[in-house]
Amino acid sequence: MGEIRRRKRRIARSVIFTMIALQSLGSPAAWAHPKSAQPVQPRKNVLLIIADDLNTRLGAYGSPVVQTPNIDRLARSGVTFERAYSQFPLCGPSRASFLTGMRPDTTHILDLQTKLRDKVPSVVTLPQYFRQNGYFSGRVGKVFHQGVPSDIGTGGPDDPLSWDHVINPAGRDKQAERDGRIINMTPKIPLGIAFAYLPDDGPDEAQTDGMVATEAIKMIEAHKDKPFFIAVGFYRPHVPAVAPKKYFDLYPDDRLHWAPEGPGNIKSVLPAAVGLGAKLSQGLTDDQRRQMVRSYYASTSFMDAQVGRVLDGLEKSGAAKNTIVIFISDHGYNLGEHGEWQKDVLWEQSTRVPLIVYTPGANGNGRKSERLVELLDVYPTLTDLAGLPGNQNTQGRSLRPLLDRPNGPWSRPAQSQAANGRSVRFKEWRYSEWGENGLVGRELYNLNRDPGEYQNLAGNPRYRKILDRLKGMLPKA
Repeated sequence: MGEIRRRKRRIARSVIFTMIALQSLGSPAAWAHPKSAQPVQPRKNVLLIIADDLNTRLGAYGSPVVQTPNIDRLARSGVTFERAYSQFPLCGPSRASFLTGMRPDTTHILDLQTKLRDKVPSVVTLPQYFRQNGYFSGRVGKVFHQGVPSDIGTGGPDDPLSWDHVINPAGRDKQAERDGRIINMTPKIPLGIAFAYLPDDGPDEAQTDGMVATEAIKMIEAHKDKPFFIAVGFYRPHVPAVAPKKYFDLYPDDRLHWAPEGPGNIKSVLPAAVGLGAKLSQGLTDDQRRQMVRSYYASTSFMDAQVGRVLDGLEKSGAAKNTIVIFISDHGYNLGEHGEWQKDVLWEQSTRVPLIVYTPGANGNGRKSERLVELLDVYPTLTDLAGLPGNQNTQGRSLRPLLDRPNGPWSRPAQSQAANGRSVRFKEWRYSEWGENGLVGRELYNLNRDPGEYQNLAGNPRYRKILDRLKGMLPKA
């Protein structure tokens, strides 16, 4: 009897071991017929393209003058956000904001000198987050802030934790700076903010942005067989506005459709809202200002041509079918509106930015969204589209619902701020306060009725309720 019991125990143990072994292999349906298993979908790549100081004077945004066929074709394949806003119309603070998904008052970067890790040492940036999740992370050109033209060819105050590999090209435009060939109409002002330009010789590929495109194509080709996050940062149309002469030839004087702002409009500007660019432009003739507009358009078209090269390279690599492409600028740019030039002010021209998102396989591409969105939303949007868990420290919101339904439910303000001012866009309104609690001045505009922002309604008691509501939406100090 003892021997029988021992045999039964051995048989029972054998059955248990067999069951455990089968469970480790999976169910019979899963391993006996492997062809019936669902294929694993490859993770989506990300190609982030950033222009420098680019406003929405683009064909895709309705410009009848500026020629941008390549950005336009991306817009025809993706969703164009008509009302996207920068959180700070200055390179350093804006880039620190959208690359961390945090507002400027959270990063505490409000100028061009402060380094990211000095203020938020443990932050996980957008490219770093992808890197931590198994992606190759690469940068070509200007992504985090770099001085232009001073930091071209160097990393500037880059963030090494964000990247596996970086490339810092320097082309003919940088050499032109060394040679003194750049035409500076304001010679006492440094080239990074001067009214300066150059119709240059040589091919596109010899300019820094041309080299950025070439190196980006190589990087895509080298990493096309594994998940990648590649950021491509162009330096134009940031001043000095350098581009091959053929792009200047696109814009003869009779095509510019530019005229100086009327003195009445300039006189009506709230003194607190006057920026550095208005002061720097004093002493320039209207012809010189017109030349600056022409140069800006030319360098925009040149940058657009390099975007086209990168898009063609992505397509040729075979990776386009699995790559999310997003095109943005760090902020906009004024070209004489309200007598203002350049950036770091809170008018529409300097806070509103292009934002175009292409998602492979998406339906309804080529549509436009009228919803108010922010550059802050780029970080959560890209992690969401790539299928990664969200970073809980970001303060934006994924735009995925608007990619599916561009004008679906969405009711959020867009916040911006400058050195001494804070502003909010909500529905048809813009409200700005200058100085603490608006003590230096307030502005309220209805952009449906007054798209140029000339009729300040802040002092009109009829609009007190809307002013008080918008005041509660301002960025918090």
